[in-house]
Amino acid sequence: MSSGHGADSAPAPNRHDDAPTTSLPHVKHKGGMFSSLRVRNYRLFATGQVVSNTGTWMQRIAQDWLVLGLTGSSAAVGITTALQFLPMLLLGLYGGVIADRYPKRRLLLITQSAMGITGLALAALTLSGHVQVWHVYLTALALGVVTVVDNPVRQAFVVEMVGPADLRNAVSLNSANFQSARLVGPAVAGALITAMGSGWAFLLNGLSFAAPIAGLLLMRTSELHKADRAPRGKGQLREGLRYVSGRPDLLWPIVLVGFIGTFGFNFPIWLTAFVNDVFHADAGTYGLLNTLMAAGSLAGALLAARRGTSRLRLLVGAAVLFGVLEIAAALAPGFWVFALLLVPIGMCGLTINVTANSSLQLASDPALRGRVMSLFMMVFMGGTPLGAPLVGWVTDVYGPRVGFLAGGVVSALAAACIGLVLVRAGGLRLRVDLRRGHRHVTFVPRPTAAPVAGRAEVGTSSVSTSEVGTSGVSTSGVSTSSA
Repeated sequence: MSSGHGADSAPAPNRHDDAPTTSLPHVKHKGGMFSSLRVRNYRLFATGQVVSNTGTWMQRIAQDWLVLGLTGSSAAVGITTALQFLPMLLLGLYGGVIADRYPKRRLLLITQSAMGITGLALAALTLSGHVQVWHVYLTALALGVVTVVDNPVRQAFVVEMVGPADLRNAVSLNSANFQSARLVGPAVAGALITAMGSGWAFLLNGLSFAAPIAGLLLMRTSELHKADRAPRGKGQLREGLRYVSGRPDLLWPIVLVGFIGTFGFNFPIWLTAFVNDVFHADAGTYGLLNTLMAAGSLAGALLAARRGTSRLRLLVGAAVLFGVLEIAAALAPGFWVFALLLVPIGMCGLTINVTANSSLQLASDPALRGRVMSLFMMVFMGGTPLGAPLVGWVTDVYGPRVGFLAGGVVSALAAACIGLVLVRAGGLRLRVDLRRGHRHVTFVPRPTAAPVAGRAEVGTSSVSTSEVGTSGVSTSGVSTSSA
């Protein structure tokens, strides 16, 4: 539970017994697209992150292009991506335990410093002319190990900076921050690689971590909404898993983002392959494609910052559209059609991320939030080691179009199936009404719904149907106001 300002509006911890959970309280939003920037600590955090995120995007572009240049293989790019995310798959839940147990600001100072060191090490190897592909693999793996702790800590630290009332807005602005850097980083990296080589991009990335470290050091710790830390004890991993498995409003969004992250977010593989094999272009074109996708993601983040609710209908709908757009891009007849489709793909991908992220944080017990977010990041990012080599192999053997098409098909089908599961779990059915002046497609409660008005039991969680009507699927705590 939070202490300090805003603690009264924090999500109440759920009981760990067989009683049904209750919906989250309505959290009043202070208003405005940039409301969380009124908080000094968050301003410092956001300023540091935009600098380091720019460097991170520069390194991502340079790393992908360097591996492709050293090996000529899309599968090798996939292996690099897999190694970077493999630790999250294997150790992600341990990162959540650490996030719940230790002061988050102190942990971030350690992880951000370590990330800067990996960038500087790769810069030294590349600029000295001694870099080999196994060096890139090793630094990618090291970065992944640090990310195991950094990701859940950063996710859970947001609510400590701004409080629950501005959480969704801050999560959206974090994404906007990241995508703004994505607009600049790839373009700068493309020009820098062409003019001077990849090593300088790695160097600038390593130096960029000085900004978030300075921001963390300048924060006023007395103004943080500190949550109670979990004590050391046995069975904390199992406790987190049991908590999520008993909450459909937590479980199914995590399953959905797992499918999307594993099969639908392999853009380093697909874009390098399209640039190299389909369009026969250079690193500047690769940077342009990443910039266009970032523009869509930035637009999606700003739109998310304006929304006051996180609904499962929005999450599932964005995931279905994301898959359909990937299919369309895979079949695009020319460069500019392909390039322009990346804008709405980026917008939908960002909507999926922000909606799932903010919903999970607000629905979670603060003492378990780090473990919930580590599971979320584990399946979203940790699925990449499973999907990236497979997608890279399909792309190498059958071509970039087939690889991209396969990712889109899996994403769309997973979203549709999980949407149906959520509808059934909520005691709903699909109603189609073709009469003029009526909503043609909507979800309504089943006639056989539980006798208790507006509530149907699912496992140890209750799924609210009273909020659904024609507005979407709402499970316990998902249709909430966090902004």
